[in-house]
Amino acid sequence: MAQGDREWMKVPEAAAYFRIPRSRMYELIQCGELPAVRIGVKSIRVNRREVEQFLRENSPAGPR
Repeated sequence: MAQGDREWMKVPEAAAYFRIPRSRMYELIQCGELPAVRIGVKSIRVNRREVEQFLRENSPAGPR
């Protein structure tokens, strides 16, 4: 299964896929702007569709 087909991704995978810094992805999760699911002690997953929606709504061009 290709990365773009996966519904849930690890934070570094999602950051690379959407071409944003990994640190920025963690900041968005930490401040509650981007929902994430913690699995165990260290593993965090983000939903691809939620990241896409967040980026569309917060892009300089605005929502599409």
